[in-house]
Amino acid sequence: MVMATDEKLVRAIGRWSLTALMINTTIGSGIFGFPAIISGMLGFAGIWAYLAAGGIVGIVLLCHAEIGSQFRESGGSYLYVRIAFGRFAGILTGWLSWLVRIASSAANANLFVLYLAEIWPGAKQQFPRLLILFLLIGVLAAINVRGVKGGASVSNITAVAKLVPLALFIVLGMAYLLRSNAVPSLAFPAGSTIGIKVWLDAIMLLVFAFAGGEGILYLGGELRDPRRDVPFALLGGLAVVGLVYTLVQVVVLGTLPLNSATDSPLATAARVFLGPVGAAFMSVAAMLSVYGHLSAQMVFTPRLTLGLAEHGDFPRPFGLVHPRFRTPCVSIVVFAGMIAVLASIGSFRWNAVLSVAARLVMYLLGCAALPVLRRKRPQADAFRLPGGVIFSVLGIAFCLLLITRLDRDGVKILVFTAVLAGVNWLWARRRTAPAT
Repeated sequence: MVMATDEKLVRAIGRWSLTALMINTTIGSGIFGFPAIISGMLGFAGIWAYLAAGGIVGIVLLCHAEIGSQFRESGGSYLYVRIAFGRFAGILTGWLSWLVRIASSAANANLFVLYLAEIWPGAKQQFPRLLILFLLIGVLAAINVRGVKGGASVSNITAVAKLVPLALFIVLGMAYLLRSNAVPSLAFPAGSTIGIKVWLDAIMLLVFAFAGGEGILYLGGELRDPRRDVPFALLGGLAVVGLVYTLVQVVVLGTLPLNSATDSPLATAARVFLGPVGAAFMSVAAMLSVYGHLSAQMVFTPRLTLGLAEHGDFPRPFGLVHPRFRTPCVSIVVFAGMIAVLASIGSFRWNAVLSVAARLVMYLLGCAALPVLRRKRPQADAFRLPGGVIFSVLGIAFCLLLITRLDRDGVKILVFTAVLAGVNWLWARRRTAPAT
């Protein structure tokens, strides 16, 4: 038996659990592959691309820190955009957010199996692979149905478990570079011939390595103190992620040759200064990172569809809450089921295209919502960002600049999602929805 959400969720998530969720959902599989790609595109100048991408995402998150701090309901960006720009814009944002989270989670579940296959080759066979996926996703779903505290605790543990090996990689790698006098120069290359298009492509790629942390805002209905904890978690988490990403890139640049052809640059680099044990250690670290990403997604993504259902924009079952555990059980089970289906199919190249296109539009709308919400909710109990309108304009400008780098597939994804949102909007209009 289930109950409606008006009987309240449990406000069990505090500042540090929220920060762990932010770090967990941002540091996924990308850190184990991007360093070699960026090195090949920009060489030693790639470090500056990390700083630029972190700065752009920082501007976006500053805007979200203000708008997210004033809401105590579930839904995140969907809710903010709906209030700022209307029902259709909100539903469009909801669909973009949901599809991104499902696809990225499915891709990460598959990556977990691939990393496991490095240790146990039998994991790639059909039956073991499906069994592993079922257990991986099913256990996380069961933990989260039984309570948000349990899901947040798993995220806290996996956040630490993924940061420890990355910290060891950085410390031992930097020690090796100092002994070998191989620390790469951080000076901006004079007379660089790298074209602006290459820089924009690299920065856009890294923006999505830094992206995802805004998903914690879906949890508004279960946060103890959104006004204080949302800005702390978003900005504190980004600082940790930025430091880890930049130092990992320094170690990889100093250890491996430029244009190194490897799909696992951290494992390859660790092999240089730690031998085969180091390579195996980083493969396990990659599995922990992917599992942590999945655990965080399982905590907060179902709160997006919960928010959609609460406002009459999704079928009512998505808004049902378990009477004992006080969790959105239907949303959790549906999310887990869709991850399992997509992960079992196996091919997720379209996920990268979807992520690029969807997140740019989501970020643009989020930044644009800041001045509108200031006007509509002037008395809101919220963190107020000094110079907020300036940051809003900068965020919009950066998103528009990066949108120019979208390819045809990215545009198709946006058109397809807009059609889905339009159908959803027409359906929702025929229902009697609660007033916003």
